[in-house]
Amino acid sequence: MSNLLRKLDQNAERWLLLVFYTMLVVTMFVEVLRRELLSYSSIWGEEVVRYSFIYLAWIGAAAAVRQRGHIRIDVLMQYVGTRTKAALYLFGDLMMFGVALVAFYWSLETVLVSAKFGSVTHGLRVSQVWFLSAVPLGFALVILRLVQSFIRDFNDLRHGRPVYEGDKLFD
Repeated sequence: MSNLLRKLDQNAERWLLLVFYTMLVVTMFVEVLRRELLSYSSIWGEEVVRYSFIYLAWIGAAAAVRQRGHIRIDVLMQYVGTRTKAALYLFGDLMMFGVALVAFYWSLETVLVSAKFGSVTHGLRVSQVWFLSAVPLGFALVILRLVQSFIRDFNDLRHGRPVYEGDKLFD
């Protein structure tokens, strides 16, 4: 069971991103073919693409937090020591954690209001709760990944190792 949880921890966002990206591309491809060949397009295709993209964005944000891959200005990081660098990363993660908590709360409230009033999408006629849940789900994943980042950074500091800085794109 712990091996399964470890694999899920390492690859959950990857697999979810693959699913939603595939769904987006296939639906868009089918809709373009329908529009060009049959001069007809469905109302649900545009919704599937839109909501797949929303899920992609929020799950991708959590994946970027896990890899410390968000855009940042790191010129200063080259000139400071290991401890200062760790403090700056921890401060940034702490700020992001606070924003994620507030955003999670308010986005969850939106989902609950939608569930209370039973709103549905225009084309699919499916409860909007499924699609509005992308935002609190994404922020919940961000919060989880930030907690893991805090644990990783504190362990690195305790053992005298430099904190994880993420993978470099151009170095």
